[in-house]
Amino acid sequence: MAQLSMHSPVGDLTVTEEDNVIISLDWGWVPVEWQTETPLLRKAIDQLNQYFDGEIGDFDLPLDPPGTDFQKQVWDQMLKIPAGTTKSYGDLAKALTTAAQPVGTACGANPIPIIIPCHRVLAAGKQMGGYSGLGGLDTKRALLKLEKALPPEQQAFDL
Repeated sequence: MAQLSMHSPVGDLTVTEEDNVIISLDWGWVPVEWQTETPLLRKAIDQLNQYFDGEIGDFDLPLDPPGTDFQKQVWDQMLKIPAGTTKSYGDLAKALTTAAQPVGTACGANPIPIIIPCHRVLAAGKQMGGYSGLGGLDTKRALLKLEKALPPEQQAFDL
């Protein structure tokens, strides 16, 4: 298992690779002696930097997040939400013929946030809902603002 850390506008991030796929993105910095730069991790860090610079909106990386079959179905639905747009928990639930609450739980369990864009999923009425990443809703708003996807009623928040 290889890891590589980076500084970002939403805090330090560490990307983890196993068997040539990305398995997690975590907030925090791992000690330098634990870091290994692989071609895939370098590509992930480069794409994250491009994302934060506003150069790309979606990622092109091999992903294999650990989770249940249902969680993986929810995460696959999140990957279909293009940058600059949002969907509701209810929208995803409808696509999966399930209820919104388990979709929200799966969003909160996303092991590869930002890359698997759980920040693009909002509660009913375009309310923010939750966000499990460091900084909570402030981070979610910052990511949506970066993507120019903040709902109009949220524009008044100064990030």
